[in-house]
Amino acid sequence: MIEYTERYFRGLDLWSLGVDEAFINATVRGSQNYYLYSLSDECERCPYTRVQEIKGGANPPVVNNVFKLGIARKLSFKVLDRNVGKYAFDNESFVCQFSDQNLGEFGVYDIGIEEGNRVACTLETAKEPVNIYLPFITIALVAAALYVLFRLLQHGVRLVQRSRTLSEPQLSPNSPTISVQATGVPQKTRLRSLDTFRGIAIMLMIFVNSGGGDYWWIEHATWNGLHVADLVFPWFLFIMGVCIPISLRSQLGRNVPRYEIMKNVAVRSLKLFLIGLCLNSINGPTVADLRLFGVLQRFGVAYFVVSAIHLYCYQENDQLQHPLARSHADILGLWKHWVVVGIIVLVYLLVIFLVPAPNCPSGYFGPGGKHLMLLYPNCTGGITGYIDRQILGIRHLYQHPTARYMYDAMPFDPEGPFGCIPTTFQVFLGLQCGVLILTHTDVTSRVRRMLSWGIVLGLLGGILCGFSKNDGWIPVNKNLWSLSYVMVTASLAYFQLLICYILIDVKRYWTGNPFLYAGMNAIILYRHFGIAYFGT
Repeated sequence: MIEYTERYFRGLDLWSLGVDEAFINATVRGSQNYYLYSLSDECERCPYTRVQEIKGGANPPVVNNVFKLGIARKLSFKVLDRNVGKYAFDNESFVCQFSDQNLGEFGVYDIGIEEGNRVACTLETAKEPVNIYLPFITIALVAAALYVLFRLLQHGVRLVQRSRTLSEPQLSPNSPTISVQATGVPQKTRLRSLDTFRGIAIMLMIFVNSGGGDYWWIEHATWNGLHVADLVFPWFLFIMGVCIPISLRSQLGRNVPRYEIMKNVAVRSLKLFLIGLCLNSINGPTVADLRLFGVLQRFGVAYFVVSAIHLYCYQENDQLQHPLARSHADILGLWKHWVVVGIIVLVYLLVIFLVPAPNCPSGYFGPGGKHLMLLYPNCTGGITGYIDRQILGIRHLYQHPTARYMYDAMPFDPEGPFGCIPTTFQVFLGLQCGVLILTHTDVTSRVRRMLSWGIVLGLLGGILCGFSKNDGWIPVNKNLWSLSYVMVTASLAYFQLLICYILIDVKRYWTGNPFLYAGMNAIILYRHFGIAYFGT
């Protein structure tokens, strides 16, 4: 963003600022020292945190205190006339307060403190911040120009081809022709929409892995909530689930023994787990500090569990004779699957709601640290975090979770072992979609069912989270892989696949490019761009 602003202002080097940073110039007209505390609106029910000591002095009568401040989210400030420690709670008195301030990147802001019969404070904008969305606007204009140019070239090529066709001699009615349909060879149809959806997820992964422009709404949510980056992993899992019945039934159709299929599934799952371990070791941790779980490890576990369930619970539904039953064969055919997965999810819910971690309340889903005014500082992730710490040890967890910097929380692994339980449900919902595609071949049935699944899962997820960020029974939380998160992201996956299916495979308004090729060459892109994403 440095190209959008001049370098110097009042002798301050604006190019020394990082992303989402601004300069604060605090001026004291008096002799007393003051202390500035801030609170981000992203930090739920947190105390104010000390930012800077603002020094006063009689000689000279005006003292300037200049410092940098992160301004990614809306901030509130309190100015205290004494140092109350790292945190200032609501019962602490203050001399002045500024609430819900939207400070901007590369801006310069003046805080004035003037002593008198009563301390007066002001917060003014000395230099306007830059528009952080100018890069988006620039890219959009360039993309629009390239698209128009491409369409013009495409139209020109068609005109040339048409003119050549008109100038060439036409075949007579008796000329030999080859009819594709006359060959009688059945043509296998491949859902281009599924490859396109996979390609969208991959390109989104690359964008997020490249920083995503450092926009807060693109990066992972700090704790509760759903940002763009939080869609990548569950969509990959959903797509993997869609492909499981297609792959396994193809092998069963070739009379491959189930134990042989299961052996291949186990080997593939083990490979994913070991590759994930290798990625975790790239940055040089010792064995004592090696992170044991990660994204690929969770892929391997979920793939193994869901594949095993489908392999040993699947049966053909030729016995379904009633029209209503046959119209819901995709669901009824998986009734054993639903029983097994339902028991797994029920046990998971009983644990998270009824089993408390030591010195923590049952049903606590918060980030710990300074959440709830430091009421449960060592309860990061509740029982989920505690189980992971007991299984792996705190040194083998992810040491830099998003909550650690906002909430001063302890290490927590968003891909820990206990979170694999709801992840299997995520993959199973994808498997349900794959069975839907295999069972119902007509367009109307597929569209209606995808739409129905998307609506139902979205409503269930919304009910669980109370259609709010923090106030529901089970908040949408990627770190905990909460049940509401599973349902909301699966709902969005159904809608995304449905849109691609209608545009690409039904109406043929779109070929799926350029995402289609990305989805068909997923392994190559994984190798080149997925290392950093899967290794964190």
